[in-house]
Amino acid sequence: MALEFQKIAPTRVFQSVVDQIQAAILDGRLKAGDQLPAEMKLKEMFQTSRGTVREALRVLEQKGLIAIRTGAAGGAVVCVPDESKIKESLDLLVQCRKVTFDQLARFREEVEGGVAALAAASARQKDIDRLKALLEEARRLADGKSIDPKAFSRLDVRFHIAMAEIAANPLFVAVLRMVHENVLEAFERFSLTRNLLRENFQDLCDIVDAVKKHDTDRARLMARNHVRRFNEHLKKRNRKG
Repeated sequence: MALEFQKIAPTRVFQSVVDQIQAAILDGRLKAGDQLPAEMKLKEMFQTSRGTVREALRVLEQKGLIAIRTGAAGGAVVCVPDESKIKESLDLLVQCRKVTFDQLARFREEVEGGVAALAAASARQKDIDRLKALLEEARRLADGKSIDPKAFSRLDVRFHIAMAEIAANPLFVAVLRMVHENVLEAFERFSLTRNLLRENFQDLCDIVDAVKKHDTDRARLMARNHVRRFNEHLKKRNRKG
């Protein structure tokens, strides 16, 4: 498909280049794997400077919309946007302390409750089998001779990401992956007793049971209670620490 770009105004020139190329990618005129015209050709199409084109391409690369390849066959190639850029931005937001623990806790309750409800509404047998396999791993950890908080917390992360994937929304997957990777660090320092481990295991069992029965209301409630209990334990630990 022939590309047509508009001549751009002099104010924030590079942003106009970014906006037009981004629009072409998002509306499907440019598809993953397509190569953009060479810098000199883009310079002519936009009737701007080569430096402006290069700045625009750097911004598009930072957004994950294109990849810059070097060499004789190099150039700017359109990429499929993925969750990594979303996760990176959200991760910086949390690490810069723009989000408090209480805000993160409330966010998790609402989002993970909603994700559980969506998973319950759309889960197929293969999805339920996947969750049951994770439960079996959790059961072995809960019944093991020694307590391994790190192993259980990592399994808990896998469980929540699996729920988001069953809900079939990549935004949920990206956001929950970021949240859990931040929460995980605190959880691994958390002293997990046998009773707490079994309590968490029972929570997961209750969530899976609701998903299996396609009971959206109960799935939402069980997931929210699970998150709330986890957050309360973390707050108690922080007060003692």
